[in-house]
Amino acid sequence: MTDSRSASTAPVPPAAGAISEDAWAQALTLLRGSGRSIVLACHLNPDGDALGSMLATALGLRQLGISVQASFSNPFRLPQALAQLAGLELLVRPEEVVTRPDVLVTFDTGSVDRLGDLAPLVAAAGEVIVVDHHVTNSGFGTYNLIDPRAAATAVVVEELLTRLGVRLDAAIAECLYVGLSTDTASFRGAATSPSTHELAARLLATGIKPDEISRRLYDARPMRSLHLLADVLSRVVLEPDLAGGAGLSWSYVTQEDLERYGLGMEWVEGVVDMIRGAEESTLAMVAKQIVPGEWSISLRSRGSIDVGALSVRLGGGGHRFAAGFTGRGPLEDVVASLRAALDDVPVPVTS
Repeated sequence: MTDSRSASTAPVPPAAGAISEDAWAQALTLLRGSGRSIVLACHLNPDGDALGSMLATALGLRQLGISVQASFSNPFRLPQALAQLAGLELLVRPEEVVTRPDVLVTFDTGSVDRLGDLAPLVAAAGEVIVVDHHVTNSGFGTYNLIDPRAAATAVVVEELLTRLGVRLDAAIAECLYVGLSTDTASFRGAATSPSTHELAARLLATGIKPDEISRRLYDARPMRSLHLLADVLSRVVLEPDLAGGAGLSWSYVTQEDLERYGLGMEWVEGVVDMIRGAEESTLAMVAKQIVPGEWSISLRSRGSIDVGALSVRLGGGGHRFAAGFTGRGPLEDVVASLRAALDDVPVPVTS
């Protein structure tokens, strides 16, 4: 085979966002082939789109009588919001995954390092199918099913399952709906389109309960998480003059904060979207301490600045309106690197 995995890590999404028919055909042939070991993997600390897309595919392949393993990197634990998702019984710990699968399929994963403990599978697998919608995806697969126009990876997965001939049942629909809802910020994001709502309608027609799913995703939280949220919001810093007046609002959360309330990082995942609502700035950032000297940076934009391109400059990736990168060193150095990158960002001219 031609090993595209040794190519440059520069983003190489399909031209104009289209997935070639050859890529579809090759992926379908690999997944339908009998006797192949197939491993499904998504990025570490999976969100709703990553986990939902992977489990929907696992359920669909099982429906066709195809055996797979599905996993993600340690820490192998699920956020409370996803702890009742359909298909969880198909998950295996990363230590139990076949080390040299015939086919590896990755979901919502923009680069090899985002697979964490499962990253070695990319080099060890016979073939790699990348399923994603991030424009900054490095295209590390043998076959890349990457559509940056899709509102979520779940959209690409729904087409994959349709092409495979999988019947859309309630369990698969629930997984896809979770992915669609979370990656569109509950259908409020700029990527939401008529086709997004049309897909949501098809998923709802299977009988899934959007009110129950939304409550688990967005509304069920312990009281102490509100106190943690209050702490993080009380630290918000406004820097209105950055990026030619686009402005930046930012805050941070430390491991000490989490330990104080006995909570995991999942409980501050949505705070960056709250900060984005500040009218005095168009950019929002939250720095989440992973370990001392390492920060997971979440960025959001209301449109004037492409935070996907910004994050690529800083070693990360994502979309125009939502992206992130890993910062290393003291927090003040990480914020300084973001300010410096913003100084180099072209500021759109408005009339």
